[in-house]
Amino acid sequence: MNSRYKLKKVIRLEKFIRDDILIYGKTPFFLLILIIISSMLIINITYQTRLLIIEHEKIILEEKLLDIEWRNLILEESTLGNSNRIEDIALTKLHMQYIDPLNERKISMKD
Repeated sequence: MNSRYKLKKVIRLEKFIRDDILIYGKTPFFLLILIIISSMLIINITYQTRLLIIEHEKIILEEKLLDIEWRNLILEESTLGNSNRIEDIALTKLHMQYIDPLNERKISMKD
């Protein structure tokens, strides 16, 4: 009789908890579900935001590197295109000379 009474008591306790949740606990249970859903959404948005921040930082770093490369190319262009440098190469390496206007000869082609 004692085990039957305990079994009946356990069944009544389960029924009592179930009825309590279904009758009086709908609003708190619904709010708990909403809290869980909103917390999962916050975690997802935070993760996406961190990914976007990392991508933004990579783009800014790439922009800085490209800006440095651009400045170096402009400097190289101005150095290589300098007429003094070209003149120095022509005189020293190629052994070119200026033409004296008295020794200048014009060549024309006949038709």
